[in-house]
Amino acid sequence: MITVLSCIIIVLLICIIYQYQSNNGRKKSLTYIAEKLKQIKASQSSERILIVTDDKQLIEMLDYLNQIVDGYQENVRHYKKMKASMKRMLANVSHDLKTPLTVISGYMEMLQNQPKIDEQERVRLLKQVHSKTLELITLLNTFFDLTKLESGDTDIPLEKVNLTEICKNNILLFYEWIQNKGLEVVIEIPEKPVFALGNEEAINRVLYNLISNGLRYGADGKMISLKMFYDETRVYVEVSDKGKGINETEQERVFERMYTLEESRNKAFQGSGLGLTITKRLVEEMQGDISIQSIPFEKTSFAFSLKRLNK
Repeated sequence: MITVLSCIIIVLLICIIYQYQSNNGRKKSLTYIAEKLKQIKASQSSERILIVTDDKQLIEMLDYLNQIVDGYQENVRHYKKMKASMKRMLANVSHDLKTPLTVISGYMEMLQNQPKIDEQERVRLLKQVHSKTLELITLLNTFFDLTKLESGDTDIPLEKVNLTEICKNNILLFYEWIQNKGLEVVIEIPEKPVFALGNEEAINRVLYNLISNGLRYGADGKMISLKMFYDETRVYVEVSDKGKGINETEQERVFERMYTLEESRNKAFQGSGLGLTITKRLVEEMQGDISIQSIPFEKTSFAFSLKRLNK
């Protein structure tokens, strides 16, 4: 009897000691976790919380905490990226606004200070003022369009559209430009109507941006191409050129806000850096996707796809 009682007492003592050690270990772990969270918040560290433990509840809590930490760090990275993008955007917009405004100011000063200026010269200067004014209006409209797209204030109703007809109409808009530059044009568009889920106005703008981009930056390749093809579920439109192209590391950035193509393709040209960003947003609003592939002086293509609809 005494032996049995002694065994029970020993077992109880072991349990009490184990419970004490477990509680003590958990207390230390919780203290460590609290301190680690303070450090992460203060230094914005990306370090995860790691503790070796057999406590299932503590392991579960650590898993949730690390998920929160990972999400927090992702938000921090996104914020820093957006901040840098906005800073670059403001710098570029300021530059793009300043240039035409300076020109307009200079021309107006000439007109004011030279009242007896030759009529032909006056007309020329006024045309330049008008041209630069339109340039400013276009830039501001583009900037506000992107702002509305990103804030969700733009209504883009989706319906069945004849993508064949839209593609044909858009390439015709650039016929004179293509002829003047002496470019080879490759057009592969189905004869029969192919329908897709989209918005005609948005698709027109997407195609205008992509074709004008190819003509502006790929003209040295002496070729512009517009192709349209489809499968059972998707319709694809590809605009390509044989110009200088975009290297692989920069291809991931061309759709970023204010990432201007002259940084990556041709410094002789300048642009607001908003066209391709707006293009991507419009395609996404139509439940589509867009991609880029580029091999310098062989083929640089932008291709987007939309959901195919039957007649």
